[in-house]
Amino acid sequence: MAELLPFHGLLPSKERASLVAAVPYDVVNSQEAAELAKDNSYSFLHVSRPEIDLPDGIDLHDDKVYRQAGEAFRRLCREVPLTQDPGKHLYVYQLQMGDQVQTGIIGAASAAEYKSGIIKKHEKTRQDKEDDRTRHVMELRSHTGPAFFTYRANAKIDELVKKELTRDPLFNFTAADGIRHTIWRIDEANSEKLAGLFRRDVPVFYIADGHHRSAAAARTAAECAPKNPHHTGKEDYNYFLTVAFPANQLKILPYNRAVRTLNGHTPAVFLTMLGEKFKISPANDGEVAKPGKFKFYLAHCWYLAKPKFDLSKLNVIEQLDVSILQDNVLAPLLGIDDPRTSKEIDFIGGIRGTKELVKLVDSKQYAIAFSMHATTVDQLMAIADAGEIMPPKSTWFEPKLRDGLVSHNF
Repeated sequence: MAELLPFHGLLPSKERASLVAAVPYDVVNSQEAAELAKDNSYSFLHVSRPEIDLPDGIDLHDDKVYRQAGEAFRRLCREVPLTQDPGKHLYVYQLQMGDQVQTGIIGAASAAEYKSGIIKKHEKTRQDKEDDRTRHVMELRSHTGPAFFTYRANAKIDELVKKELTRDPLFNFTAADGIRHTIWRIDEANSEKLAGLFRRDVPVFYIADGHHRSAAAARTAAECAPKNPHHTGKEDYNYFLTVAFPANQLKILPYNRAVRTLNGHTPAVFLTMLGEKFKISPANDGEVAKPGKFKFYLAHCWYLAKPKFDLSKLNVIEQLDVSILQDNVLAPLLGIDDPRTSKEIDFIGGIRGTKELVKLVDSKQYAIAFSMHATTVDQLMAIADAGEIMPPKSTWFEPKLRDGLVSHNF
């Protein structure tokens, strides 16, 4: 059964929590991170994107970048300050984006359960990204960016969490992007009770977002264990920071695609080739109302593409809209055999909207952009249960968790 354990959380002062809180490292590039943090010396982006405080153009994997991360982390510990809870706790983390409200539990997940498959994956990880996160975590000796887990909702857990919401929160603020973040500390007795409910009633966790964080945590545990002659498996380095949300509260947005070239084809030839497998019709906009189809923006026009083939004959992976696009368009027509490594494709989070796709193509940096329907949480769990792997960038969860509000030292 799944473990979600209380731990000694590292917390910012209440007065500066909103200044510390930062978007995850992997949803902004260096320039965007620098802009967000430029007038805020307490922003956790100084830790998660340390290159913003180093000369422009530095290699992101340079030793200096990791040293800078450690220096920035220690500075925040002193200046904010970030202090460690004396007791072991779980924490409630609620996010609100408009009408979307989701309430999860911050706790320590088991690296051993990640390796054994109790924590289920739906994506492959990249070696270079694993290397980067492992190095970052080891430099800090802290898991500061939480993995985002989900699980099938449980009424007893929901009931206990609901009672916690009547207490005074540790932090409660609305970020610049309009998302409200509220965190409660669960007392030690109820933390143990809640951890017991997870052990008894939640057989598995699913990684919703944070595959590289989870993989790096497993590598961190494997790296630390041989250095400890008294290793028991219960040390803090065997666990990592996560927030677990019930699946019925989550919202997935589309993860759209933009491609730099038409692989040598003219727009007219591409449309003809695409028409062999898809019924193509003009569209007024880029919004995709139902699964089983996609839209694309090409030469200043939107088009709708509906498969001519029978989707019911496809397996659970092949039926995903992102798979239909990859298997029938991106690979055979545009030459993108491996979207994980291809330089010709970029992935655009649905939070940016379809106007972003128009902007990218009209700028002539990209030749075509594809607007997708969102993958569902049920699809994610079914694929993970089957031991299958989704195509890369199949899901975009909103709202995003914030780094720096609760960290897990080891």
